[in-house]
Amino acid sequence: MDTLVTILGTVIDQFQKPTLAFLIGGMLLAALGSKFEIPEPVYKFIVILLLLKVGIGAGMSVREANLTELLVPAIGAAAVGIAIVFLGRATLVRWRGVSQIDGLATAGLFGAVSASTLAAGMAMLDDGAVPYEGFIGALYPFMDIAALVTAIVMAKLSAARKAAATMSINADGTVAGGFGGTPSGTEPAIETGLLRGILVDTFRSPAISALLVGLALGIFAEPGTVYQSFYEPLFRGLLSILMLIMGMEAWARFSELRKVAHAYILYGLAAPVIHGLIGFGVGYVAHQLTGFSAGGVVLLSIMAASSSDISGPPTLRGALPEANPSAYVGTSTGIGTPVAILSIPMFIALADVFIGW
Repeated sequence: MDTLVTILGTVIDQFQKPTLAFLIGGMLLAALGSKFEIPEPVYKFIVILLLLKVGIGAGMSVREANLTELLVPAIGAAAVGIAIVFLGRATLVRWRGVSQIDGLATAGLFGAVSASTLAAGMAMLDDGAVPYEGFIGALYPFMDIAALVTAIVMAKLSAARKAAATMSINADGTVAGGFGGTPSGTEPAIETGLLRGILVDTFRSPAISALLVGLALGIFAEPGTVYQSFYEPLFRGLLSILMLIMGMEAWARFSELRKVAHAYILYGLAAPVIHGLIGFGVGYVAHQLTGFSAGGVVLLSIMAASSSDISGPPTLRGALPEANPSAYVGTSTGIGTPVAILSIPMFIALADVFIGW
């Protein structure tokens, strides 16, 4: 009973913090039909600045971090991203009315990471003076790329198997349907350049590029002065604007979910919490093995709970053009992101109860 009271009290307290307040404020503006609008170029500029800030800060910390302490959470982050995709295949993809391509694309997006949700979690921990490892931002690409690559490869393999199953041999010995020239019943070959192409596209995406160049600058350069004088002072103000935008977008995208099966709605509501708990479990193991901080466990949980709203959609759109964007983007942005952000207090409370500050 005391644990439930502690969790409830923490949740109520977090709702009063600026991050969640601005998110809810944006949703209210949209619900009331407000004409408030942030130009798209400004939104993209804010996202890039936030990613650069996270990357530079993580890079400076990685430069001073113990490689062993970083290695275990990094492996755990990649494992969580892959596990989320496999879990999506075992649940969402099996529901009636959900195609394998759409289901795997959605699972890949939920396995990837939302930088804005991660930034929101960092802001909440900072508000509560909760310490965490500075290299947390460096875990972002491990989980992000692992999930996207896994989902895309699985979707491609599924499509290839389905095409192979529809092939038949004509009377003259030629192949009808499926992969021309491939004998019926054989396993179709996956393009040799698929993995390389996916990795190249992912690394070239604006979000991952900004994060990685920030990491590189933090590790190999000395950006401390510009970090402290420019990025750090702007961070909270920019994040509050981003939360307003995300709140309005989340409300607007609720209508898009009418176009998809009810399974996506259920998945969008349940997945962030379940994925976050998986991340919490992996983080707790890292805590036991390496002394990974309670704040780090919370942020790993938040990364697992989040779903990519920046790098993931364009990557999936390019690699899986046959997938329905209204399914994976609508579910992620319309339901997954708000649920993930609103669940942050729960992970903070769990860390306080099971690990302590």
